[in-house]
Amino acid sequence: MLAVQYMLVYFHRVAPAVTAPELINAFEISGTALGVLASAYFYSYGIMQIPVGILSDRWGSKKVIVLSGFVAAFGAISFGLSPTFSVAIISRIFVGIGVSALFIAAMKILANWFRGVELARVSGVLMATGGLGWLMATTPLALMSQTFGWRESFIAAGIFSLIPAVCSCFILADTPSKKGLPDITESSSPSGNSGANIIKDLKTILRKKHFWAIAIWFIFRGGALFGFFGLWAGPYLIETYNLPKYSAGNILSMIAFAMILLSPVLGHMSDKTLSSRKKVLVWSSVLNTVCWLVMLIFFEQLTTFWLYAIFFVMGITISSVGTIAIVATKELFPPEIAGTSMGTMNVFPFIGGIIFQPLIGYILDKTGKIQGVYPVSAYKSMIWLLFVTSILALISIMFSKETIKKI
Repeated sequence: MLAVQYMLVYFHRVAPAVTAPELINAFEISGTALGVLASAYFYSYGIMQIPVGILSDRWGSKKVIVLSGFVAAFGAISFGLSPTFSVAIISRIFVGIGVSALFIAAMKILANWFRGVELARVSGVLMATGGLGWLMATTPLALMSQTFGWRESFIAAGIFSLIPAVCSCFILADTPSKKGLPDITESSSPSGNSGANIIKDLKTILRKKHFWAIAIWFIFRGGALFGFFGLWAGPYLIETYNLPKYSAGNILSMIAFAMILLSPVLGHMSDKTLSSRKKVLVWSSVLNTVCWLVMLIFFEQLTTFWLYAIFFVMGITISSVGTIAIVATKELFPPEIAGTSMGTMNVFPFIGGIIFQPLIGYILDKTGKIQGVYPVSAYKSMIWLLFVTSILALISIMFSKETIKKI
């Protein structure tokens, strides 16, 4: 059930990228406004991360996941029915609130069921299921929206979201002991600590300098993942390379395939092959910067094959690697504040999404449209921004701490 719900998290997260032209026409909005609409999800998602982490530690992850599942379903259905732009924004906020609990609460449950040396691999499998959601939000959603309409597609997604929410009531368990099994040594049960202790935990987390090395890295990673791949990559491919919508959707699906195929592999490399979190994070950041450089040097010249290849590698270096960073964050702190530490860290990629989605839209709007589309020069400015921020991300993660315990 965790896998199915996490699949829906990524579906709702990136769905606007494929339906962007329909949303612009339906609500008669600019590129900046589209960025605001898409980022409404990230405002609520990001704001909820710390409360979700605290609730997972104090109340229990299962209750948080079940309640949030119903909220997400309501938001998706409401978005499909939205008569105005304002209602659509409010609906996206509800979707963001609903899906905000899944990753941190799921990681908390996995941390209670699996030992630290296994956690990166298991969390990589969870990330892979998120890739299935991303995949469903590319070509399948494009075809569905063309056949039935974007509104009907979101309503159907909302109705489907109710199924795993209901099933989670009966299947999920916070700890092995809830299923009559022995708890592992590192697991921690929900506690009822006071508000004073919550503040103390947050201070402990925010005062650790190695936390900020990962946090800054996550801002720029989130900006690229959600600002570009989650919204503007579709229009970029269509308008810069004159690709049909379904071809752009197929190329975007490479992000999903990278998540599905490589997330467990990166987890294994981190746990066993390299026995290192930092090496995986640093070298993936180097490769990511190289990809953006190639997109700049060969702007408008990349063949379809190379677009597929670069987007696949980007999926590895921007998305698949994210769980390694979250696991590294958890390992910086004691198990009693695992949920709070991961929840606090998970705010930062969504800060990136909040900043970059409208920022990229603003950059494109500043150049202006020619005959209803943005010129390629506008998209080149966007790629320059993402290249520079990838360098900043690399510098930041180089100051992170190796957290894996050597055996």
